[in-house]
Amino acid sequence: MHPHVGAPMGRRRFLALSAGGAAAGAAALSGCAMRVSTGVSGSGETVTVMVNSGDILPEQVRQAKKALGIKIVLVKYDITKLIAMLTSGSPPDLVRGVGAVDAPFFAARDVAEELDPYFARSGVLKLDDLDPVNDLWRYDGRTQGKGPRYGMAKDFSQDSMYWYNTAAFDKAGVDHPSETEPVTYEEWQDTAKRLVQRKKGQTTVFGGSYAGLTRATLLTTMTASAGGSLFNDDFSRVDFTTPEARKALTWYIDYCRTKVGPSLIQPDPNGWDGPTYQAGRLAMSNAGYWMGGMIYPDKKLAKVSRLAPAPTFADGPRISACQGGTGLWMPRGAKNKDAAWRVFEWFFGEEPARARAAGGWGIPTLKSLRPLMPGQEDYEKRVLRVQESELEHFSVVSFTPYTRADAVDALFNQIAPAAMNGQISVDTLAGRLNSAINDQLKRGKEQVG
Repeated sequence: MHPHVGAPMGRRRFLALSAGGAAAGAAALSGCAMRVSTGVSGSGETVTVMVNSGDILPEQVRQAKKALGIKIVLVKYDITKLIAMLTSGSPPDLVRGVGAVDAPFFAARDVAEELDPYFARSGVLKLDDLDPVNDLWRYDGRTQGKGPRYGMAKDFSQDSMYWYNTAAFDKAGVDHPSETEPVTYEEWQDTAKRLVQRKKGQTTVFGGSYAGLTRATLLTTMTASAGGSLFNDDFSRVDFTTPEARKALTWYIDYCRTKVGPSLIQPDPNGWDGPTYQAGRLAMSNAGYWMGGMIYPDKKLAKVSRLAPAPTFADGPRISACQGGTGLWMPRGAKNKDAAWRVFEWFFGEEPARARAAGGWGIPTLKSLRPLMPGQEDYEKRVLRVQESELEHFSVVSFTPYTRADAVDALFNQIAPAAMNGQISVDTLAGRLNSAINDQLKRGKEQVG
């Protein structure tokens, strides 16, 4: 068994406890459900926020103290530490999470606070101003995207879109992709084959990268693009042998086998697309709008960079999902909920939200902040046009509550290289993924109870 899969005692204990503690949690919640933000700033309070470095900057902590009178204490995000804090009854007041995959996981385990009463009373975060991407943070006990809100995304991208370097296309004599009509996945891969450059058996310029944010979300999203679902109706099983899931898996394994781009069997020496794209060694990058934040400061690169719609399968629906939606959620056991909500409002609707929107590092999750997106230069205007028309094709692609995406990836990374190297067929791979991942989902479902 992979060491990361269900290994730490804290995680197992947390899952078992959360199943047994659901009733107690519900009883405790009903008593404080109406204690929502009254517009009082919570002055003098301390709010503990568990985030990655860079999510909230030191100057923003100082700004919050000045503007809100609230002291923010930052704790470095660590899943093992988080679970220990949740089980000991002393969780942080706010926690970072990736909406696309974390929202159903924590909501199903009854440790996340329902935020609907807070939103209903907020003068900062109005429901009709929330971008639909925030539905990733909703869970009705069965399906992600519906029901109560458990968090909010700080910004987002449609992560199946891709950037491309027109200079690489021109050099290879390849037509630029349309900025309004999506290419098919097959066309994307054919183009990558024409753009890849090799020297003495080594790839010197990748034709294109296509990996999604995690393999779990990539294959879930691609299966939806083929017109199916990777999960069964109650999200307790995967099936890679359905025609749609098999189509997605076959495409991805082909992408890896042909070595047109980075993968487990041909890693990017930089570890991710950014520096490789900047260096002109990646012709197409499967990164959404957010990478503009890195592209725009380099004027020369910005002028040759374009954003293109998410590919489709020839006879599938046009789907352009968000595989991230990173934001914050509030543990049900948080001690300072009113002050935490005030920080939540500030982070998502005030100064930090305005700064993020203006940087081009993501699409703001409040529609009213969209005018702040970079749009002065011609290349920024062009990207904005592409992005605005793509928003019409956004939909929530639901993920399972019974495991975490990184745990699925750990299994995939063990099992899939044999297929990428041509040692086993895609059908054999599909069977092996089904048995390993379904075993994990079964344990997760038992723990939720």
